[in-house]
Amino acid sequence: MARFWWGDEDSGKKIHWLSWEKLCTSKGDGGLGFRNMHLFNLSLLAKQGWKLVHQPDSFLARLLKARYFPKNSFMAAKLKAGESYAWRSIMAGRKVLKLGLRMQVGIGEQINVWSDPWMPMPSSFSPYSSIMEGT
Repeated sequence: MARFWWGDEDSGKKIHWLSWEKLCTSKGDGGLGFRNMHLFNLSLLAKQGWKLVHQPDSFLARLLKARYFPKNSFMAAKLKAGESYAWRSIMAGRKVLKLGLRMQVGIGEQINVWSDPWMPMPSSFSPYSSIMEGT
């Protein structure tokens, strides 16, 4: 991006009309509002993962499930060597998605109280109590 705004020639000095910090400052604060493209891309990939979770009957979800995780869910899928760049990218977005996902407790038959992220406690989203023996 810097080369786009400041020129991409290897020879000669370039004029830097604005600092990179100013370019990335929000528009409300007087900058140009450029985004951190890496984080923006991760958020878009996480959105694709969200769609796989919430629209499992969509064509794309069924296609990816058949190819990459036929025996489990998207959230439990394992990344294997040699898989496509697109799938590896969606799996990178899944890491971001996992940071914000929480379980909604219904019947509770499939909840593991000690390891599933179902309690909204800021540090670990897990119970504070230690595991009782015999359980």
